[in-house]
Amino acid sequence: MSPELAHSQSADGVIARAIADAIRPDPPLSVWKWADEYRMLSSKAASAPGKYRSERTPYLREIMDCLSVESPVRKVVVKKPAQVGFSEALNNWIGYVIHHAPGPMLLVQPTVDLCKRYSKQRIAPMINETPVLTSRVAEETSRDSSNTMLEKEFPGGMLLMTGANSSVGLRSMPAKFLALDEIDAYPPNVDDEGDPIELAVARTSTFARSKICMGSTPTVTGRSRIDVAFEETDQRQFWLPCPHCNDPQVLHFTRLVWPKGKPEKVEYQCVHCNQFIQNYQKTWMLARGEWRPTAECDPTIRGYALTGLLSPVGWLNWASIAAKYEQAEKKTDFLQTFYNTVLGESYSLGGETPNDARLYERRESYPIGRVPRGGLFLTARRSGRRCGIATRRSTWRSTTAPRRSPGESTGWKRSTGRTLRSCSGRGSSDSRRRCARPTP
Repeated sequence: MSPELAHSQSADGVIARAIADAIRPDPPLSVWKWADEYRMLSSKAASAPGKYRSERTPYLREIMDCLSVESPVRKVVVKKPAQVGFSEALNNWIGYVIHHAPGPMLLVQPTVDLCKRYSKQRIAPMINETPVLTSRVAEETSRDSSNTMLEKEFPGGMLLMTGANSSVGLRSMPAKFLALDEIDAYPPNVDDEGDPIELAVARTSTFARSKICMGSTPTVTGRSRIDVAFEETDQRQFWLPCPHCNDPQVLHFTRLVWPKGKPEKVEYQCVHCNQFIQNYQKTWMLARGEWRPTAECDPTIRGYALTGLLSPVGWLNWASIAAKYEQAEKKTDFLQTFYNTVLGESYSLGGETPNDARLYERRESYPIGRVPRGGLFLTARRSGRRCGIATRRSTWRSTTAPRRSPGESTGWKRSTGRTLRSCSGRGSSDSRRRCARPTP
């Protein structure tokens, strides 16, 4: 073979290999594996700066797996307390998108001011401390419009950060990846344009393989956005084995026991063997824990409930949780903060919801189809449903009138609840109310 021919074949081989390398797909890489390999924690944003280690918070691995491009999951809902590492998991996803899976990404915080603070305290340090991100995102300067406090351009995509109180920011660009943080603090309506979550989600409609992650600390029962979103998922709980009997269980605050006034002596009592577990044993338990669904839903939607009881050793320990509870017991206003930020649960306001058992005991028997004597007017409410039209009729009387005679109205209460009757055909979705004079 002549030297010229050998050189030609060698050149062809180099070109072929270069083309093959260019078109070869990236190897599968999950968000948490990316973070373990590349992510560096800054001293400005982390109590333990240095290399990120997902083994410290293993309960976040599956959540980050769902946010990886290879996962078929399209929506992730996380109900969480403080101090469990979720914010860093969210930052890992942002870094993963910038470096490994570039595309347009939208991060929404409750307000624009909070977004600026998050960018300065969380995003900028992550980019500056992680070399693979530093090389892809230009240094933030006032002259370079590609990198500002709320916009970070990188090859193949852009990270836009905005507040839920800005309708302009929510509809500024299409987004393949959408991160909704602390949704319980979002306003119900933004600039008279509708719900901020729906406005943001609409930005993902043009992408067939979009990803949505929403997380929040819950607030008040019945008003919590994250509670509603979580109920529409498979509602996963983290199960951990007992170090004594090895039987799995979900950690509940009611299983923490300690002598009153001595929270430092707190222990966790296993629901199976009743043996006591110490806080330091959580490391062994967390490494062997697993997520299990408790409801059925669309398989592309996942929901995860985190509790402060899972917080790894060195962060929030059980003794601190017990001490916080004793402090909260002394002042009712602190109880909501405890349930929300420590347990990751919504709080029921005692004065607003009647005790259902006591209310049920006060029920009275009335003949069906007859308005009881003493009623002042009758209402009927109709609601369109899939099975037909549901109707509920109620009689109302004065709270000060004698039980058997009409009285002068100073306040109203329901005397009886009547039927739930459905008719054939499909009704309209609105409710109608009608009034009629009662039978004497």
